[in-house]
Amino acid sequence: MKHLLPLPRRAETGPGSAEIAPGSAVSGPAPLTDAVRLALPVLDLRVLDLRVLDLRPGDAATAAVLVEEDPRLGPEAYELTIAGDGVRIAAGDRAGAFYAAQTLRQLLPAEAFRSAVAPGTSWTVPCGRVEDAPRFSWRGAHLDVARNFLPKREVLRMIDLMALHKLNRLHLHLADDQGWRVESRAFPLLHEVGSHRPQTITSHKGEAPAFDGVPHGGHYTLSDLAEIAAYARAREVMVVPEIDVPGHASAVLAAYPALASRPQERYEVLNRWGISPAILSPLPATVDFLTTVFAEITDALGDVPYFHIGGDECVLDDWAASAEISAYQASLGLETTGDLHAWFLRRLADALAEQGSRAVVWDEAFVSGRLRPDTVVMPWRGEHVARRAAAAGHDVVATPVFPMYFDYAEAASPEEPAGLGDAITVADVVAFAPAPSEWPEEERARVIGAQFQLWSERIPDGRTLDYRAWPRGCAAAEVAWTGGPAAPEDFFPRLEAHLARLDAFGVEYRPLSGPRPWQRGGTGWRRHRPGAVDVQDVMRHLHELSLSADSTRPSL
Repeated sequence: MKHLLPLPRRAETGPGSAEIAPGSAVSGPAPLTDAVRLALPVLDLRVLDLRVLDLRPGDAATAAVLVEEDPRLGPEAYELTIAGDGVRIAAGDRAGAFYAAQTLRQLLPAEAFRSAVAPGTSWTVPCGRVEDAPRFSWRGAHLDVARNFLPKREVLRMIDLMALHKLNRLHLHLADDQGWRVESRAFPLLHEVGSHRPQTITSHKGEAPAFDGVPHGGHYTLSDLAEIAAYARAREVMVVPEIDVPGHASAVLAAYPALASRPQERYEVLNRWGISPAILSPLPATVDFLTTVFAEITDALGDVPYFHIGGDECVLDDWAASAEISAYQASLGLETTGDLHAWFLRRLADALAEQGSRAVVWDEAFVSGRLRPDTVVMPWRGEHVARRAAAAGHDVVATPVFPMYFDYAEAASPEEPAGLGDAITVADVVAFAPAPSEWPEEERARVIGAQFQLWSERIPDGRTLDYRAWPRGCAAAEVAWTGGPAAPEDFFPRLEAHLARLDAFGVEYRPLSGPRPWQRGGTGWRRHRPGAVDVQDVMRHLHELSLSADSTRPSL
């Protein structure tokens, strides 16, 4: 039991072992047995349904895995007991049963992480006991499908990998300057026009602009979203959609320029990285438009407790230059465009609340003020603004650039594939404490979780996604489950053992020793430029910006 990841609260090994073979029986309440079977697909467990078979409760002892619900354990908690006569799982809920089965899978040989095994395979698992529950309720992965679109199969696979690591929030970044990625039946030009661009920039910052000349695009239908949500829900993952407004709006305005602060201009889906000054108008027509689109997305996804509305990196110059918007601002009794930015996001949060969702925002929206008290803040600009948000009474999900932005390279080396900057290592991630011990307890209690970010400017495909996400995502899962930080001398031996499981699962992760020959950056835009952007310099700059309520354009 010494190689479990994330580390459980308590694990002890006893004498002896139990045998488990594909086709073994599992017995218990249907929702819990379904979760166990889903977490252990290679075992193809056979449900022993006492009601259907008309068996006495004592006959359940013949099952290799017996599952029972114990509400006293609490949400997502479980107790896993392995004895010579089989496996017993007590779970606080369905999620607890699912996570118990994931732990059981790790106690089996790494071959249990393959899609199928040879006929006649049988494994032994060491006897012992695990008692476990997560420190945080939000254990997230952010996936940007707007900059570079990822087909549905990659999203479903990401959900599978999240489930293996007990991660439970998939934050889908569905719209940005470089693309709109979801069908709208009410406003079809969003996906017909906004979902593709004619080419993509390949030059680095400071070089003469160069482009690949290759059209790029794609979007998910509303039926795709429903499928993704159902697939995720079965694996105890909640989808958190993001439509980033009012900035990052080039793709929206390419489809519906009337929603712009300068509606007379022509807009295009952005073919370069960075942000654009293009911004949605804050007028009532925009609020009505977005409310309709939000409703389409929530209806497709089903239950949507959280909906991210962005609020970051907004260039407000066009608002200040518009006589109509200035008059509207004055009619609301607002003094500055920053106040109007805050009012606009508050209005959208109110609309989402009417639809049954809590708004989530990046930290610029908190700094601007006027948030609903129930709005969740993602402080990407560092610990200082995170603490301010927590002290103000907001629930906080820790998402700082360092060490949770996985678009940064893992080493300052030209052998790395191109990253935004350098460096964020596995060791950096596992040393992270989302709720620092020096904070007062009331502020620490406001930290509901942590999340790593996969911004996709430099993630063009699924193979690169694997490389960027893992094994740093393993470290993030450890921190989010246990509360972090972890001692390196304890974590890295467990990670080494865990990498064999990822090998069996088919994950093209970055080896701890560096990229494999075919994973290296190569030439041109694919090759990393070490030293061009230092993440610690970035963090100092972002902290300074977060001190001003008007700091809405830090990366322009």
